[in-house]
Amino acid sequence: MKKKIIGFIQNGYFLLFTFATGLFYFCFYLVTLTLGFGLSFTVAGIPLLTQVLRTTSTFIQFERIQTKIYTDITTPPYERKIRLEASFWEQAKEELQDPRNWIAICWLMLKFLIGLLCLLSAAMLYVTPLLFILAPLLLPFSDINVIGIPIDTFTKSLLVSVVGILMTFVSAWLANGLVRLIGGYTRQMIKMLNRSHDY
Repeated sequence: MKKKIIGFIQNGYFLLFTFATGLFYFCFYLVTLTLGFGLSFTVAGIPLLTQVLRTTSTFIQFERIQTKIYTDITTPPYERKIRLEASFWEQAKEELQDPRNWIAICWLMLKFLIGLLCLLSAAMLYVTPLLFILAPLLLPFSDINVIGIPIDTFTKSLLVSVVGILMTFVSAWLANGLVRLIGGYTRQMIKMLNRSHDY
């Protein structure tokens, strides 16, 4: 039972963490790519874009590790590019023309939408059952209504609390399924990037 409780809490943390990383990727790439393209007519723009594109492999590896830690889903190894000894401008050209960089950015930025879904799911799967369970304690301090039914007696609040406990079991099952779907997303992302590397 203790293992299931820890797993339920860990899944909630992973859902919130997915939202945080998705928001970070979206903001990071939106700002840096806009700035890099905006400055591309100057000397500073191309080096900035090159460094931004090089972050994709670091973030993909980070996603792979987090997926293994929190979901125990093994993803295929991400095949990093071998950087050739060449001048900076040749390396910059290679980074800009590498489709894997742009595909990775699309996958990472799309995680923002998944993160929004995770945030909403975390609120529904964790906060709602908790409020139901705490109904007897909240009764003296606030008016409680559940689907339009006023909870105005201690007996009703106990019934709501029991419903909250049952909801927690259902939430644990749903959260576990959602976390595995997110892990599958990471695995699919790495497979797609490795496949594009072969072409």
